[in-house]
Amino acid sequence: MKFELVELENFSGSKATFYSVLVDDDSETLFEKFYNENKQSFREELKSIVKTLDIIALENGARRSYFKENEGKLGDLVCALYDTPKSNLRLYCIRLGNTVIILGSGGQKPKNIRALQENEKLTHENYLMRTLSDLLYKKIKEGEIYWENEMTLSGNLIIDTDE
Repeated sequence: MKFELVELENFSGSKATFYSVLVDDDSETLFEKFYNENKQSFREELKSIVKTLDIIALENGARRSYFKENEGKLGDLVCALYDTPKSNLRLYCIRLGNTVIILGSGGQKPKNIRALQENEKLTHENYLMRTLSDLLYKKIKEGEIYWENEMTLSGNLIIDTDE
């Protein structure tokens, strides 16, 4: 499996930079897939998510208060973007401090389920982000991916699980 980090310039701003992920040879990032999969059924929730992303990017940065942490295993930086209390959408991401967020995918999390493991789609999307988080941590530790400045990742932004 191959992951490529791609900056989402149309979402990034003066306070935070957003990236998403191309998996293998997909033409859409995980976030684009998430958006397209949910734009019909969850139009208002998506508007709210985009509004939150704008506030993060342009006003406040990626403060912890915007994210539900520990959505993966302890210490892996996988979290979910908080949305309105009535929302049924869950968007998984990786938060790297207050300035860089890697947007993944997610899906509907009905209020009648307590754990993501009760939903096959959420489980798949969450575990994909856990895998990416582990690989990303190793690449940063090895110096292959590094901070160009406080808001930009640089280096080899392609992470191949076969390496």
